Amino acid sequence: MEKYVYADILLSNPREPGLVPLRAQALVDTGSNFLILPEHIAIQLKFESSPIDATREITLADGSHRTVPYVGPVSVRFGNRMCFVGALVMGDEPLLGLVPMADMDLVVYAEERRLDVNPDSPNIPSAKAK
Repeated sequence: MEKYVYADILLSNPREPGLVPLRAQALVDTGSNFLILPEHIAIQLKFESSPIDATREITLADGSHRTVPYVGPVSVRFGNRMCFVGALVMGDEPLLGLVPMADMDLVVYAEERRLDVNPDSPNIPSAKAK
């Protein structure tokens, strides 16, 4: 039986401060590096890919390659943490990958099927910068 971990996140577009942030259930995926947003969320938050570096070539789990839109910055909030990241636009549900999780110093508890802030740094994200 496969176990999936989902997290409640808050997404917003820092370039559109008048837009109401969007709450979403994101699949937590330690096998992906990126934040992935479905097209309907990218449209709701008025994300537009720039003419420069507007796409990324990705490799899917089956080994196939695709070129997908890349947008940002995206403000992602989880609990008392936040980060700004770029996002790939694809799929049918939000996916929270390693880059935003590391940036917010989050820990996956797979057996409990939950995501949480790092208990060693509960008040502010911690990271090595050397």
